[in-house]
This record gives sequence, C-alpha cells and structure tokens, in this order.
Amino acid sequence: MVLLRIDKITKNFGGLTALRKVSFDVSAGQIKSVIGPNGAGKTTLFNLISGLIRSDGGCIFFSGKDITGNVPEENARIGIARTFQVTKPFLNMTTVENVMIGALKGTSKVQNSRRKAVEILNFLGLERVKDRFPGNLTVEDRKRLELARALGLEPSLLLLDEVMAGLNPSEVEGVKKILRNLRNAGITILLIEHVLHAVLSLSDEVVVLNYGEKIFDGGPKEVVKDRRVIEAYLGEDFV
Repeated sequence: MVLLRIDKITKNFGGLTALRKVSFDVSAGQIKSVIGPNGAGKTTLFNLISGLIRSDGGCIFFSGKDITGNVPEENARIGIARTFQVTKPFLNMTTVENVMIGALKGTSKVQNSRRKAVEILNFLGLERVKDRFPGNLTVEDRKRLELARALGLEPSLLLLDEVMAGLNPSEVEGVKKILRNLRNAGITILLIEHVLHAVLSLSDEVVVLNYGEKIFDGGPKEVVKDRRVIEAYLGEDFV
C-alpha cells in the first residue's frame, strides 16, 4: 500500500527552482532514503511534506488524501512527524518534558503524557538523562531526543533529516538498530542521510535528487551502479 505519494512537486525560491516535478511513492512499512549532494532539494522536500512551506506545483498525498495545502499542525494530527538536521529542543525544559509536548497530542492528562514520554525515552536509551536539560546532553543524545520528540506524536510516517550526522560508527550502528525496530513496529520512515553505508544497509528503496530533479528511484543495490548517480553524487571512487 502506498502511504505517501509525491506527484510532480515543484518549489521555486525567486529565480531558483529547488524542486522540479519530483515524483515518487513511499509504501507503508518501508524505509526509503533520499540522498543527493548539498543543495539538491532534500530538506525543501521535507519542508513541503511536513507543511512548513507550500509548493508551487504538484500534489502530495498521504493515505490517499491530498495534503498539499496542509499546515504542520494538520499533518501532525494525521500521523506525520519530522526531525530537523539541526536539533531544536526546548532548552528550558528537561528531556522528558520535551517529549511530553508531543505526547500531549493523544491525551489531555499530563501524567499520561509523562508516562508515554518515559516509555519513548526508555526505548531510545535516554531514560538515564530524562531529567537533564538538552544543553547538557551529548551530540548522540540530542539526536535521539530529536527523534523522541517526533515519536511523541505517534506518527505513522516519520521524516528523519540526517539523524546520523556527526555520530561515530558505533553510534551510527545504534541508530540503525533503532530505525529497524521502528519499522518493525509499523512506522514508515523517509530518511535524508549522507552516511551512505547506513543508507545502503537500511533502505528498501532510495531516491536520488540532483539540482532539484529526481535522477534515480530504486533499490540500494542498483543505486550504486547507476551512472547518473555516480557522476552526480557518489563519484568514481565509490564504485
């Protein structure tokens, strides 16, 4: 079943076309990655899907419904959550309080949201820092907190923007395990990532963007052999 459909989506910023008639599907239960060089339009795509900005053409469908004009609050209510490349916690709230904000979506009782937030932190290995403020967390823990805040919304689709950036190999392996567990729990993941070995080992499918255009959409084994992808992003040394 197709959970997310991007249909000829286009976005212009003045005279610059950030995305040009990009189309692809994300099936329910997939981990699908979006890769490409800096400036390819990856984060712009996430901003459009989440409702942070509006498109200049094309449509976005979620569970068969057109959500092209939705604002972020509407998309959060229907099951779309995202993280940001630069983590954006509430610095004056503790780790658990940060997660409680999203967890209030499903309950009007603070104690219920706290219980749910603690469960999420336990799942992500953050229970030991639940009462710390984000400014006192390591890079790895801040990345996990960003993910925890999104999970508080109980999403069916999770948009992850470089959750492994800045992590060492051991920490990357930890995040990979978490993402596989989330997929096994029924959460569909659309992932922007530059850690290519993680992309290739995690992804069911990969989309490659270059200068706002889709140049590849297919399996991880095929993407590393595609001549256009090699020339635009991977480089001959990768092959």
